[in-house]
Amino acid sequence: MSRQANRGTESKKMSSELFTLTYGALVTQLCKDYENDEDVNKQLDKILFSHFFPRGYNIGVRLIEDFLARSNVGRCHDFRETADVIAKVAFKMYLGITPSITNWSPAGDEFSLILENNPLVDFVELPDNHSSLIYSNLLCGVLRGALEMVQMAVEAKFVQDTLKGDGVTEIRMRFIRRIEDNLPAGEE
Repeated sequence: MSRQANRGTESKKMSSELFTLTYGALVTQLCKDYENDEDVNKQLDKILFSHFFPRGYNIGVRLIEDFLARSNVGRCHDFRETADVIAKVAFKMYLGITPSITNWSPAGDEFSLILENNPLVDFVELPDNHSSLIYSNLLCGVLRGALEMVQMAVEAKFVQDTLKGDGVTEIRMRFIRRIEDNLPAGEE
């Protein structure tokens, strides 16, 4: 019995490491394809790289369905509840980590996710000529894409990054607006 449980853990670890290495290969190729880090950062945040490896935003658009089906989480009633679900359920489910939620704005429309350990940067060192590369920008795109599918427009950006010498990785999230469903005339 314990042997089977151990295999499941090993399989998840191998899948995680495979994803990390594959993601690293993607970033390396983007650095070769684009002349500057800003263009690479934009590509990591959005669009479709090929038919089988969508980038951040598109991953989030697709991932939210899987998340809702597997997590049994209901609709969040406010941005604080959304932050808790992101940190305590989504990050744990897909990356195996639980970021801290800190630095709430007085209006309650902004917060920071603090990642003590970012699994995407395992095995990674940024070369000096890519100092403005936001290596894990995929995460911001995933967050934006997923939340847009549940009618929340947000901004997500990196504020601190361990790859750039900071002690932690910090993603700043800002609520922009609730997206209203626009149904065609006559449909409800």
